[in-house]
Amino acid sequence: MKLRIKGNSLRLRIARPELEQLMNEGRIEETISFGPDDESRLTYSLEHTAASSVAAVRFVPPLLEVRIPTAQAQSWSLGEDVGIYAAIDLGAHGSLELIIEKDFACMHGTAEENQDAFPNPRLSA
Repeated sequence: MKLRIKGNSLRLRIARPELEQLMNEGRIEETISFGPDDESRLTYSLEHTAASSVAAVRFVPPLLEVRIPTAQAQSWSLGEDVGIYAAIDLGAHGSLELIIEKDFACMHGTAEENQDAFPNPRLSA
């Protein structure tokens, strides 16, 4: 799972095996360490839950959790849609643009780099 943060936007890119794990287990996560101590890490996750009716983000350091409704995750995983998109109201801080997308093969990537990616629709055009 790739994480991209820019301004007030949060993007997750999900590879095929990760999407399968998400649908089978309900959750995927990654951890990045910025230093040798446990306080210098960030764990980010994506999960689906029937208890959610809308996409939500929760940040309690060192955890960044993204939750989406199970029905939305199922529809996205089985369909041709590229992603799930939501704007999350942050009150006085504006809104957070949430983007969760299938990770497509890079047009100039090697076979090894693209091994777990979804087929890129531009490559067949």
